[in-house]
Amino acid sequence: MTQNASKPIASKMTPLQDPLALLGDMSPQTFMATHWQRKPLLIRNALNVNGLLPSREELFELALSQDVESRLVSHDAQQGWQLQRGPLNDLPAMDQGVWSLLVQGVNLHDERAAALLSRFRFVPDARVDDIMVSWATDGAGVGPHQDRYDVFLLQVEGRRHWRIAPPKDYQLIDGLPLKIIDGFEATEEWVLEPGDMLYLPPLWGHDGIAKGDGCMTCSIGFTVPQAGDLARELVMRMAEHWDAEPLYSDPGQAATQTPGAIPDALQAFAKASVEEMMAEPRSLACALGEWLTEPKLNVWFEPNEDGWSGGAAVLDRRTKMLYDNEHVFINGEGFFAAGQDATVLRQMADARALSLLSWQQLSDDAQAVLQQWHELGWIHAFAAD
Repeated sequence: MTQNASKPIASKMTPLQDPLALLGDMSPQTFMATHWQRKPLLIRNALNVNGLLPSREELFELALSQDVESRLVSHDAQQGWQLQRGPLNDLPAMDQGVWSLLVQGVNLHDERAAALLSRFRFVPDARVDDIMVSWATDGAGVGPHQDRYDVFLLQVEGRRHWRIAPPKDYQLIDGLPLKIIDGFEATEEWVLEPGDMLYLPPLWGHDGIAKGDGCMTCSIGFTVPQAGDLARELVMRMAEHWDAEPLYSDPGQAATQTPGAIPDALQAFAKASVEEMMAEPRSLACALGEWLTEPKLNVWFEPNEDGWSGGAAVLDRRTKMLYDNEHVFINGEGFFAAGQDATVLRQMADARALSLLSWQQLSDDAQAVLQQWHELGWIHAFAAD
């Protein structure tokens, strides 16, 4: 069975200067300075993958759930590329054709995947997306494509042949259910064995083909906000909470013979209104923090029914918690924080846990807020060993 119940796992931060096998004995500091958003990195024996992620049977079970985002991709000479989106009622037999199962957000449903994701917290949480796990039959893949985000591709079971090429203005092949790029020509290629990992920056073309049955690959993905989407979301959120009351007034408007023309004064009023709204830095910061911590649509929390009188706590694996210089954000809500409360809550966001001593340092108001978070299922009582 999958691990649906959240367990108390705090995040232990690794010193940024220490070499990590995860990064090919490179330190996080060096990796971020030399490879992140710059160039690929192949890492042999990055991790011991035994028991690291759900088994094939557990992954298949997740794909059948209504609460899990999944896709089934198949390809043959007669029907070409086929895409079926979950929830899936059943799966093909493992010896039936060439197909791949992709299960998104596995870290939201399985504690082992959440623990794996925490190993990459040398990247800001605001950039973390999720873990996708795929299982494929011999020869299966999803075609050459580009991702608009950073990704680590970890081989878990079996082998996969990866071919990659630098960013290029590719065109998509028309008429396909998948975003497969046209004219892909690889410049480098490798076969990854269990434990091997490949890092790719955004827009690098890549094509992965399973070598033999039972190929399981884990994709650790990071969000890359697009300027248009970000601006649209922030303006909408700021407008919802903007308390400005001025009404447009035009007592000097003359009679017109061009009623279809937008008055210059109205255009100026609209521009001034937007500029005034955007000039409030705290409002913009709140909108950004709330947006970055907003849970995905398929994320839900089970309220805690057990009483909790305070003390050590751990964040639910689904909880997103961030902070800036003045606020703390959790699951789409923002709170002003200052003084000792701010210090403790920032430490809580970084460690994804709160010690008994830190709880005792919070004000009564902050403790009351954490009591609410516990009732909502956002945090859980944690009995430290």
